Amino acid sequence: MSQETKHIDALIVGAGPCGIFQIFELGLLGIDSVIIDSMEKIGGQCSELYPDKPIYDIPGIPVCSAQELVDNLMEQIEPFNPEIYLGEEVVSVESKNEEYFVTTSTNNQFITKTIFIAGGVGSFQARKIKLKDIDDFEDKWLHYKVKNKKGFFGKNLVIFGGGDSALDWANDFASDKEFIDSGGTVTLVHRRDKYRGVAASVKTMKALVNEGRINLYEKSNLKSYSVDNENLKTLTLSVNKEEKVIAADSMLVCFGLSPKLGPIAEWNLEINKKSIEVDTEKFQTNLPGIFAIGDISNYPGKKKLILSGFHEAALAAFAAKAIIEPGKKVHLQYTTTSPKLQERLGVSEK
Repeated sequence: MSQETKHIDALIVGAGPCGIFQIFELGLLGIDSVIIDSMEKIGGQCSELYPDKPIYDIPGIPVCSAQELVDNLMEQIEPFNPEIYLGEEVVSVESKNEEYFVTTSTNNQFITKTIFIAGGVGSFQARKIKLKDIDDFEDKWLHYKVKNKKGFFGKNLVIFGGGDSALDWANDFASDKEFIDSGGTVTLVHRRDKYRGVAASVKTMKALVNEGRINLYEKSNLKSYSVDNENLKTLTLSVNKEEKVIAADSMLVCFGLSPKLGPIAEWNLEINKKSIEVDTEKFQTNLPGIFAIGDISNYPGKKKLILSGFHEAALAAFAAKAIIEPGKKVHLQYTTTSPKLQERLGVSEK
């Protein structure tokens, strides 16, 4: 069923650090924005892939975790109260009377004067486990994310992977008294004996293995599975080139996320090796009013750094202001001295 079409000035695609900061730069210029992300939480790669990893190259912040950066950015944009849509992606963009008609995967519809693509390296999809016909059981006993933790209670849970997500969930379930009391068990299967997760998580996991709360199989891969009435019964692993059959009720596969341009590839943008070509004056694409910032943008000398994306967001915002309010001169103002900017930030003294 079609929903009411919203008329807006700015639509941001991608809610990573650069997308969030784009809200701030637009807000300083008095432009309200809507932000959309295919993930179900704000923060992009920083929140999804490495929330606890340290970042050392943000000006004025000697060190912060990726999640702390996202949290600080969210606090910074609070005065602008943006509309945030998570768990959906833009599926179509049509040019209409010098504006763009945008439809999302949940049938939200917008008519916007400008679009900012801040999608990092595109939308993310879980890397799938490759085994004949196993996809038929996705969201039954094969899972790529935890939507309902209690749905795993009382089950023999086998987690695959060696990164932060696999370690965090193995440690979480193995330390959850309610899960253990329900009769649940945790098995972690990793194809190597070295881990991509943070050292503290690896240390916690090894301690839980020593306590008998996690069954660990290293240098191991899934060879086959057996089902009864479509319910998972056993998994056959290759462990150091020998077969091992283990009991299993549920699989949680944490092989990371694979970036894909997704529907963006169909927007008639100039794309070069999964990056979008932009100019360096406005960070505008080959389509007027559509900008690209952050890792997804490309230009001579491009460096894929968060701080570069922040710079791109600032210049793109000024260019958008000229489109949204044509003929009106855009004056550069400073937050330290401008009463108007301080009022927008909610810090002015009245």
